[in-house]
Amino acid sequence: MASLNKVMLIGNVGRDPEVRDFEGGVRRASFTLATTEQFRDREQTEWHNIIAWRQLAELADKYIRKGSQIYVEGRLTTRSWDGNDGAKHYTTEIVANTIQLLGRRGDSSAAGDPGAQPSQSYSRPAAPQQSYSRPEPAPQSAAPAASPMAADSTEVDDLPF
Repeated sequence: MASLNKVMLIGNVGRDPEVRDFEGGVRRASFTLATTEQFRDREQTEWHNIIAWRQLAELADKYIRKGSQIYVEGRLTTRSWDGNDGAKHYTTEIVANTIQLLGRRGDSSAAGDPGAQPSQSYSRPAAPQQSYSRPEPAPQSAAPAASPMAADSTEVDDLPF
């Protein structure tokens, strides 16, 4: 059975990205993203932990700052570790594969502010994916149903779409 692990968020960055360099020149950036849902009498803010690797980490280091509004697309991951107190800790993170810069918090458009960065989109290069589908069975009916527009009809379709 097929499955899907995809997250799409638009929100405001909660803190400047923390960037770490690893062996082989691999970079990792981590930051938080706040998404706010409005209700009639209140609002609910959710905080998400975002992880960006390689080129996306470089993008985060250069352009993303606290308060920036961004679009993030990625997948959910959960990891665990044993703390110093011996307790098992868990965290859920979003590993980004696309980040789009939308502007700063409170900006109606980045184009109106000469100091704001332009809207840009960056994606992690995707590995080639193969798609498999199950062939559909042939219809079991004995005679095809008659249709007002047969395949060999020469009538012109006058619909505007």
